[in-house]
Amino acid sequence: MATISALQTAAIQVLTREGLGHCTTTRIARRAGVSVGTIYQYYPNRDVLLAAVLERHLDGFSASVIGACQEVAGKPIAEMTRHLVAVLLRLKMHDPQEAAVLYAVAAEKTGKNIALTVHNLMLPAIAEMLRSAPDAEFPRLRVTAEVFLSIFLGLPRTMLEGYASAEFTESLATQLETALLAYLQAVGTGTGPAHND
Repeated sequence: MATISALQTAAIQVLTREGLGHCTTTRIARRAGVSVGTIYQYYPNRDVLLAAVLERHLDGFSASVIGACQEVAGKPIAEMTRHLVAVLLRLKMHDPQEAAVLYAVAAEKTGKNIALTVHNLMLPAIAEMLRSAPDAEFPRLRVTAEVFLSIFLGLPRTMLEGYASAEFTESLATQLETALLAYLQAVGTGTGPAHND
């Protein structure tokens, strides 16, 4: 529906320009060119609207990550890692300011529940991708997938939340690939190139 899309777009614009603390229904309505009453026709309050914005963002993000996992199923772990990092950074760096403010929304109570649901959707896809690797086996597959996903999401978040140096940011793709691949090589067993000394 056009109005819902306009309200969600306006909410993101207010978030990125004014921050979560100043993101009110009045400002969102003004930005969308509608009355505050129009917002309440669709959302009972600001937090429900922001939760819907976050859910839409995370649904798209998780679908892209799951698709990326399926694309590299059966490939060596180095190729898996490189592809997923490229997809992740393309998604996060498309609009880093938007990604950063949505982390703030995700820290809210409702946001945490949505983020957990999406995390739990991506986790099986990561595990299945790793299971298919021809050059490694992971005896503790679920734990390996959980750690992989935590590293995968955590390093970009450090940058987007403003804790990273310029050097960290410039080398993020390389550092993230290195961290993920080194972890997989450390916990995996196998006879492929990644494991021969």
